[in-house]
Parts: sequence; C-alpha cells; structure tokens
Amino acid sequence: MFNIALLGAGRIGQVHAANIASHSATTLWSVVDPNQEFATRLATQYQARLQSLDEAMTDRNVHAVLIASATDTHADLIELAARHGKAIFCEKPVHLDLARVRDCLKVVKEYDVPLFIGFNRRFDPQFRRVKTDALAGRIGKPESLLIISRDPSPPPAEYVRVSGGMFRDMTIHDFDMARFIMGEEPVSVYAQGSNLVDPAIGEAGDIDTAFIVLKYASGAMATIVNSRRSSYGYDQRLELHGSEGLLCAGNILENQVQHYGKQGCNSALPEHFFLQRYKSAYAAEWEHFVAVLRGEAVPDCSGDDGERALYLADKALESLHSQREVLL
Repeated sequence: MFNIALLGAGRIGQVHAANIASHSATTLWSVVDPNQEFATRLATQYQARLQSLDEAMTDRNVHAVLIASATDTHADLIELAARHGKAIFCEKPVHLDLARVRDCLKVVKEYDVPLFIGFNRRFDPQFRRVKTDALAGRIGKPESLLIISRDPSPPPAEYVRVSGGMFRDMTIHDFDMARFIMGEEPVSVYAQGSNLVDPAIGEAGDIDTAFIVLKYASGAMATIVNSRRSSYGYDQRLELHGSEGLLCAGNILENQVQHYGKQGCNSALPEHFFLQRYKSAYAAEWEHFVAVLRGEAVPDCSGDDGERALYLADKALESLHSQREVLL
C-alpha cells in the first residue's frame, strides 16, 4: 500500500483524491493546502490527515506526492519532493518558463526520483487505441494528423493574464498529443491565431482561436485546431491518416442513444466539461503511476515530455508573433 500526500485541494485535486482513495494499492494519506476550508473538507471526506507542507515532506510514511496546486508552485514543489526522496505526480505544466523547467528537471535527475507529468489525454482509451493501432501498422505509414480541441466556453480574462497564454495553457495538451501519436519530433511550427470569442481575452494580450501546423522530417504533418468556444460541448477529436487507411477518434457523447424519425436522426451532444470527458483518462493515468511506484514501469509522460511540450508552445508563440514558420 502506497501512502500519497495530495498537494492542492481544488477542483483537479478532488478528482485525483477520488482516484487515489478508490485504488486498491493507494491511500490518501494526507491533504496539504493553504486554504484550510478546502483542505479540511477533502481530508474529512476521505478520512485523511491534514498536514503542512513540511510535515508531508518529512513524513516517512508518505511514499509519493501528487501536485495539484497552482501552476506557479509546481516547480518549487517538485524540487522539494525530489530532495525528500518522494515519487512525484505533477499536473501539467512543470512551469510556464522553460529555463525554470530545465533547472527543476536537473534537481529531479540529481535525486533520481520518478517524475510523472499529468498530460492525461495520453491515457484516454480512444486516443491510446489510435496510437496502438498505428504502431500495429493498421494504416501504414502515418502521413497527417488532425487534432481538434475546442473548449465549451472561454476562461475569464483574469485567468488568461496569469495562464501563460492559450498555447502554454490549452494547446500544450495538443502539442503533447501530437508528439505521442506521431512518435517523432517536429522540425518546424507555423501558427496563426485570432481573438474572436471574447474581446477581454484580446485586451489581456491573448488569442482564443488558433491553427497550428507542425512539420516532421519524414514529411508528415500535424494540424492543431483550437477554440475557446464550442456552443455544442467539449469538442475533442483526433484523425490520423496513413498510407493505407485512416484512424478516427470522435467525441464522447452525453449518451449513446440515437433517435431516428421522419425529420432525420438526432443524437446527444458531446460531454460538456473536461472532468466528464476525461474521467477514464484520469483513472488510467493513476493506474500507470501506481505501476511506476511498484517498479513495474517508468513514467509514460516524464519531465522531459513536459519540457518538450512547453518548448513547442513557446515556438508556436514565436511563430504567431513573427508571422512566419519557425524551425525547431
């Protein structure tokens, strides 16, 4: 049984708390959060301890930490946990500054502890099946990838100002998915973006609509389509075309019932929120992390993967501002 200290009792921390508590090999040992109301509520719900950060780090009963706190705390907490010999599960990103990420990863390597970065979409059963089928050669040589990711509604401008921008906050998931599905590193990126959804986002210096094209040395290409608005739900689709066929992963709908009548066929809309859409992915990534704790696997999404995704986000932003293709 592995004891886990949860650092962060907010929305995503609550998701992870449920997965930790429901897994047969892990216990939610403690909850750490400066917001005592949130921390107490979650600790009470799962009969866990309330601990300070120092108590959790020095507690020999804590085998691993799950970092679900604010983004600007991630790198500091990763380094602190590494120095105390804890295995680390950290929500993306490691940090919004690439140099800070690289410094952080040096500390992790120095103390030789496992670090898993929570790019949960890698663990979505539908997307993983695309990867598995592609590796099995079902569509021949992959030639083009299309990733569509549209949020149901935009975040408030206050969040946008501290988020690092659309590419570092939202598209970073898609950069990681492109690397995961294609299995090779892109050699160039070209990005275009607009402010169409909310003028306040533009006033905050960001975009809310984007197209990004990644090119690969093999000649293959990946296109990422993003929007901060989708009136019909959380739009998450993927299409991989190869020399011998096509693999498609569509949206997860609110229900699978289709109604056929004289006016045509109707079906449910896509799930409306990421917590519902990726519920199974969050559970699957925790299952993988347990395998890491057991020594049966190495992190499928490492600190290096987190660094690379942020690097692509930075280069896409450079392309957006320069209005040119950027070599990688």
